[in-house]
Amino acid sequence: MSRIGNKIIKLEEGVTVNVNPENLVEVKGPKGTISRTFHKDMKIEVKDNEITVIRPSDSIRHKELHGTTRSLIDNMVQGVTQGFTKILEIHGTGYRASLRGNTLVVNAGYSKSVELAIPEGLTVNVPTPTEIQVTGIDRQAVGQFAAEIRNIRQPEPYLGKGIRYRGENVRRKEGKKAK
Repeated sequence: MSRIGNKIIKLEEGVTVNVNPENLVEVKGPKGTISRTFHKDMKIEVKDNEITVIRPSDSIRHKELHGTTRSLIDNMVQGVTQGFTKILEIHGTGYRASLRGNTLVVNAGYSKSVELAIPEGLTVNVPTPTEIQVTGIDRQAVGQFAAEIRNIRQPEPYLGKGIRYRGENVRRKEGKKAK
């Protein structure tokens, strides 16, 4: 049995959920609106400020979809109430980031700075030149954009230079030794 799929999602005050017959779930909250279409086999019920996801059978495919559907709906509810934030740190001499309009500019040791257009629905904040905060209501979009920023210069194991998530542990290697 899917333990995650069987959990009930409790709705906070100010959050409304609409489910269409085609399993299009639309969640409205204080931070915005998210909508997503789910697999037609999953039954999504909204009663008394609670959402339950019901699977039609115990087949492996339905068990997989059951937990995934419930988690995605829970992330939608959490996104419109609290939002999601990823914080990245930049380590390295001369490495820095800045905002230029709707573009994030990162200097990470290349001959030219790397410019990334900020996707719609996300807000990027650069409180210090070595810290980037990505915020939004869609967990997948926040994580994807943060991963794109990190891929500009991944942390390397010898000096630890690069862009990493806050709290990420980079395993350091020992360099060559002189005889």
